[in-house]
Amino acid sequence: MSALSRIAFVVLGAALVGGGYWAGSRQARRAEAPPPSPEGRRKPLFYRSPMDPAVHSRTPMKDDMGMDYIPVYAEDAGPEPVGVPGRGVVTVPEERRRVLGIRTAEVRPGPLVRTLRTVGRVVVDERRVHHIHTKYDGYVEHVHVDVTGTFVRKGEPLLSIYSPDLVATQEEYLMAYRAARQMSHAAPSLEEGGRGLLDAARQRLELWDIPRADIEALETSGRVTRALDLYSDVSGYVVEKSVTHGMRVTPSDSLFLIADLSHLWVLADVYEADLPSIRLGTRAEVRVTYLGGRTWTGPVTFISPTVEEKTRTVKVRVEVDNADNDLKPDMFTDVFLKTDMGAGILAPADAILDAGDRKLAFVDRGEGRLEPREVGIGFRVGDDVQVLSGLAAGDQVVTGANFLVDSESSLRAALRGFQSPAAGER
Repeated sequence: MSALSRIAFVVLGAALVGGGYWAGSRQARRAEAPPPSPEGRRKPLFYRSPMDPAVHSRTPMKDDMGMDYIPVYAEDAGPEPVGVPGRGVVTVPEERRRVLGIRTAEVRPGPLVRTLRTVGRVVVDERRVHHIHTKYDGYVEHVHVDVTGTFVRKGEPLLSIYSPDLVATQEEYLMAYRAARQMSHAAPSLEEGGRGLLDAARQRLELWDIPRADIEALETSGRVTRALDLYSDVSGYVVEKSVTHGMRVTPSDSLFLIADLSHLWVLADVYEADLPSIRLGTRAEVRVTYLGGRTWTGPVTFISPTVEEKTRTVKVRVEVDNADNDLKPDMFTDVFLKTDMGAGILAPADAILDAGDRKLAFVDRGEGRLEPREVGIGFRVGDDVQVLSGLAAGDQVVTGANFLVDSESSLRAALRGFQSPAAGER
């Protein structure tokens, strides 16, 4: 074989080897290449701005900051519309629910016992306050109860008074008493006249609140007493004292103010919006935290007919017993007013979302579907809220991560609306 033939044979062999290597490498790369992604086979419905979902386009583009518009596919637009404008049904698989912390609770019937908490102030029962006056002019000879805050019992002497009028009346009584005794054996007409004078003198002393014991002592001794004691008409604490030794007093002067603190009032402040749930007879619980959380119970006996202009509250009066005197006037307390409003439908308060002009809840319809509902609610009952419309007993409502669910529902509804041309399209 000539030299030229050998060279041609070597070149042809090298070409065959190189072609085989190139074909094998290309086949290997094809085998290793991943299959095309589903997004590569899907056709976007439109493209939306990454910053404002309300702005979208039929073709790919960039926003003012150079960011690419996000493609939106048919499955991203959500299911068919529901009865709540601006919201759509959200589908969340079970495993994803656990990750997001989505929880549900049952809507159930139950008693509507509303507990209203407010603050109150302890005051004296106005019906158990007594002013001590004299019914004659006189001068204070001695003050037996000379300290404010002293507890006095009914019939206990408070002070001694010298009164010229009282001395004269005692002398008149003694004269009538002696005359009546002398005429007891006289003619019937004279005896009756003497008895009439005695009765008139005795009645005058009694009208001046002179006790029967002092009148009997006057009859026994036969001598006028210069200063007579003034006694307490009630048992209670002296909360005001305006009398001192040697002071001249008249019937218009208030000498002592005595209050019975065994029964007190608590004036609670209730906002006008809460008044519909307060009625006469409503049971109230009064609690003082700095007395070890001790409580007193009593009924609501009065609801003020006026609203305080500055605080927009109404005074509600609760009456409580205070036999051990642990409650003091002007103490501040916590007041719990419990009202039985009957029965109704209750939903967890955490399930209700405040959307401004409406209230929303998401109902679990099974198979991962969470459906928005517009809900009418009443007042709160503990951790629950009264349901007036939108939910029924037995419904399962979302109570955890519902803000995330609501955001997704709003986005689904917005994307569904972009399937048709809109003002925001570019």
